[in-house]
Amino acid sequence: MNNQELSDNIAASCQWIPVVKEEMGKVLVGQAELVDRLLVGLLCKGHILLEGVPGLAKTLAIKALSGCLHTNFSRIQFTPDLLPSDLIGTMIYNPREATFSAKLGPIFSNIILADEINRAPAKVQSALLEAMQERQVTIGDNTYKLPDPFLVLATQNPIDQEGTYQLPEAQLDRFLLKVTVSYPSREDELTILDRMATSEPIYETAPVVDVATVAKSIHLVNSVYIDPAVRKYIVELVHTTRFPAKVDTGLKNLIRAGASPRATINLALASRAKAFMAGRSFVTPQDIKDLAHDVLRHRILPSYEAEAEDITTDTLVDRILARVPVP
Repeated sequence: MNNQELSDNIAASCQWIPVVKEEMGKVLVGQAELVDRLLVGLLCKGHILLEGVPGLAKTLAIKALSGCLHTNFSRIQFTPDLLPSDLIGTMIYNPREATFSAKLGPIFSNIILADEINRAPAKVQSALLEAMQERQVTIGDNTYKLPDPFLVLATQNPIDQEGTYQLPEAQLDRFLLKVTVSYPSREDELTILDRMATSEPIYETAPVVDVATVAKSIHLVNSVYIDPAVRKYIVELVHTTRFPAKVDTGLKNLIRAGASPRATINLALASRAKAFMAGRSFVTPQDIKDLAHDVLRHRILPSYEAEAEDITTDTLVDRILARVPVP
């Protein structure tokens, strides 16, 4: 496939993107960046962690996306007393036949809403970790493949610490993106008031795209071109998180650990998806910069000094982006 054919195919295949955005807009006000990141995760077959205070439509956005697709959807409310079997399933004994059979859990769906994931204990998080990384679960002596596509969209509340279990770095690294959901603008909040201040608000979206169309788009995303100079830019950004003093001596004592090679892979993959959504067959440096915070914010560990000075990972990423030359 030459460049012109690829461009034509991408231009034709990305037509469902604005349709999904319009359908989600019927129940979701504003949050355009959140919707874009959810679609990036869908196109990359990558899991997404949404972090924000209660009431910012994190759960609503995920349910709206699932409603636009002809796929199965499961919502799992994570609580401190949740067991791994509540998530993946368990073995059921049949006394009449004296046999065990597998009872599959709610994780066997295409889109999983893991609501308040940081309320789950370590055993449940470990079970989810295997499902996210290996796209399979083990019940008894048997391993069961999860459906394709399989997407975990998790939410967590950053301010409520009672009854929560902080996600370990190993599990955080499995998320393609960590998206910070912010408060709406005054104009958006006025629209929310007009639309939702009723006892019968509209929460449902209609299916507007099928799995085959999404699968074709996912295949095309892998064909989006990344110039060698842009590839080097991606590697340089991630490498700088590990050795920040090379570009900014002030960062030397602010980063305890940099991003893993998974950040390099995910930044390239996510930028391809962003280019596809824009109808382009190539990645630009701006695509990289737009997604850098979402890919890196949960993969950089700030030092104790940075935490004492109230310096966030977003600030660290800003300083790295400002120092690394753009091709």
